[in-house]
Amino acid sequence: MYSQTPRHAGRLLCLRQTKMQRKDTWLLPEGISEVLPEQAAHLEKLRRKLLDTFACWGYQLVIPPFVDFLHSLLIGSGHDLDLQTFKLTDQLSGEMLGVRADMTPQVARIDAHHFQHDGPTRLCYAGTVLHTLGDPLEKSRSPMQIGAELYGHAGLESDYEVIQLMLEMLAISGLQNVHLDLGHVGIYRALAEHAGLNSQQEAELFDVLQRKARTELAELLAEFEIDARYKDIFNALPKLNGGRDILDRAKALLTGFAGADQIARALADLSGISDKLRRDYPALTVSFDLAELRGYHYHTGMVFAAFVPALGKEIARGGRYDNIGEVFGRARAATGFSADLKVLAGMFKVDDEAAQVVFAPFAEDADLREAVRDLRAQGVAVIQHLPEQQGGPEHLGCNAILEKHNQQWVVRSISCR
Repeated sequence: MYSQTPRHAGRLLCLRQTKMQRKDTWLLPEGISEVLPEQAAHLEKLRRKLLDTFACWGYQLVIPPFVDFLHSLLIGSGHDLDLQTFKLTDQLSGEMLGVRADMTPQVARIDAHHFQHDGPTRLCYAGTVLHTLGDPLEKSRSPMQIGAELYGHAGLESDYEVIQLMLEMLAISGLQNVHLDLGHVGIYRALAEHAGLNSQQEAELFDVLQRKARTELAELLAEFEIDARYKDIFNALPKLNGGRDILDRAKALLTGFAGADQIARALADLSGISDKLRRDYPALTVSFDLAELRGYHYHTGMVFAAFVPALGKEIARGGRYDNIGEVFGRARAATGFSADLKVLAGMFKVDDEAAQVVFAPFAEDADLREAVRDLRAQGVAVIQHLPEQQGGPEHLGCNAILEKHNQQWVVRSISCR
């Protein structure tokens, strides 16, 4: 039998590894994507439009770091964000770091640490975040998060402002038939507190309510040793979803209990937002879901989400999360929203008219250099020919060419596409 020498076996292993590397070097990790020029230009156009709009509303752009101390990234976020965060050890400090999975805690730190005033602060952001697990529908693990946050005001008016700005963002992105879903985590918080649920019971009940598992909900509540009236209310919560009449039904059901004042204020907030939306957006479909607890460990009051028929999930979401800055030394009222810019860009329609791209010849000509500079200063794309390059204007996607006519360099349209 032929026996390989250690040197021969090592050479074969090296060849196999080299072959595998050559084959797989172009592959990307699952859920991670690269954005090519046409899509990147499309994405960047929408990003600029949205950030310019946020600026017109008084929201200042901030750019939090991509990697941060883990405890800062997970402030007030609960277990879900912890699971979504990539973790690593800092070789300099020995501290645990994380790759941001959500920028909101970082923006809250910026407000708490850098803006030492009592008035409202409006901040916005746009950047890539990284998730350990992909979205069940999109499969992406590297969304581009864009959003806006309003700090320092606890009133209904600030909640409404960020909802309006979110709707404006969706309108600019070209989304139609938007459906807005409203809820309030304060209702469940008050019921859980006054029903006397312990932390384990509250967590179990939260999980079942999130899954809208009504049969399982009834079975779980039957095991709890709490007042039967609270069992009836918790069983009724998943049914409290629908139109404006849900608020009246909830008010009738939830009066006369401990914590009724807190619940009444939450219902009044929802009613107030509903009135404003009906006044300013009469064509907008608005529904209410009092068992919706998205971001329960994070939010403290009203929560909202926008849906469109083309997607089976929310396209933007937000809510109130007061006192998130407390751990950074400054508790502040806060409300805001966020969305995935990549998802928005997938529905964003650009103008059909192509931008002008000018092909310029290569020549040692001062007038040519001046003409190229002037065009670029006007925002016109100019691609200059390089000596001995292969391909001409048609390979570069040009639709115009810079030519010399009567001793002047002029732009002439061509059909290169």
